[in-house]
Amino acid sequence: MPATYLVLGAAGGIGSALCRKLAANGDQLVLAGRSPEPLQRLAAELDGLAVPTDATSVSSVQAAVDAGMERYGALDGVVCSVGSILLKPAHRTTPEEWSDVLRTNLDAAFAAVSVGAGALSRNGGSIVLLSSAAAQVGLPNHDAIAAAKAGVEGLARSAAATYARRGVRVNAVAPGLVRTPLSAHLTANAASEKASIGMHPMGRLGEPEDVARAIAWLLDPEQSWVTGQAIGVDGGLGRLR
Repeated sequence: MPATYLVLGAAGGIGSALCRKLAANGDQLVLAGRSPEPLQRLAAELDGLAVPTDATSVSSVQAAVDAGMERYGALDGVVCSVGSILLKPAHRTTPEEWSDVLRTNLDAAFAAVSVGAGALSRNGGSIVLLSSAAAQVGLPNHDAIAAAKAGVEGLARSAAATYARRGVRVNAVAPGLVRTPLSAHLTANAASEKASIGMHPMGRLGEPEDVARAIAWLLDPEQSWVTGQAIGVDGGLGRLR
């Protein structure tokens, strides 16, 4: 029997790679995100359900869950593949930028847990959040994003403890720099690309499929007896020197 997953940020670089992988496994998908047109194209490609959603809003995420339950009858997992990249020191980060980073990264993760745990508590399931290697190692000029993603990891651990007895697993995946449209400005020229690659001990940047494979593994109850973890998928960036 196919599993059914809600993916927030489905049309993004990592989100779309994940959706294609899950669909190839025969899973059913609720594709959620802010931009209707990319969602509709991806849904048509994968025979999924597209639901325009503000991932930072609990009520909007609840509406996406309700739409998925109405179409498929059940939900087996929720993925929050939503995030942003702001590279600034704290003293140059405006209050508006700080609020936006928290809203995009931490509010969205909390909405995914808040709504997802309620939907999954009857039959169990998996919630996977997106963190960052910046939450695991000190990187210059990542002050706001590191704080937000550290909050995501703390949320994953606490929620994993809260919902374990209900059969709900909660984990985070912490990528290094991944080649996506969101990060394209960081590799826009040869010098910046070389510098970015040099930060990763494995000698290359991540690809969306690298992260998608880890998320798919965490979603699958037959493959993953794991909860409360923040797993680095980062070519060693978060741990090695």
